[in-house]
Amino acid sequence: MTPYAWTWVAIVAAGLLAWLTKLAGHTVPERVVENPRVHRIAAFVTVALLISLAAVQTFTTDARLVLDARVAAIVVAAVLLWRKAPFLVVVASAAAVAAGLRALGWG
Repeated sequence: MTPYAWTWVAIVAAGLLAWLTKLAGHTVPERVVENPRVHRIAAFVTVALLISLAAVQTFTTDARLVLDARVAAIVVAAVLLWRKAPFLVVVASAAAVAAGLRALGWG
């Protein structure tokens, strides 16, 4: 089988896995879903997944560890979020830092 065909097999398998996961979610009893502990864990899992995604997108390029303008932008965003700045200010500031550093030739 060609690599192109394997890619489609992987895409279809991922789709089936996602569908089965959703189907399994519908079979969970309501008392389990309404448990406060489940709500807290679900919130932590969501945050952990988003942080993992941001870390992978920020620190890697072509399977290599990279420190460039994206890291500075994430640091600026983290500091602004810690200082409870409005979300639009956080996004605009991080984008401006990344753009400025890239314009200066870093990253």
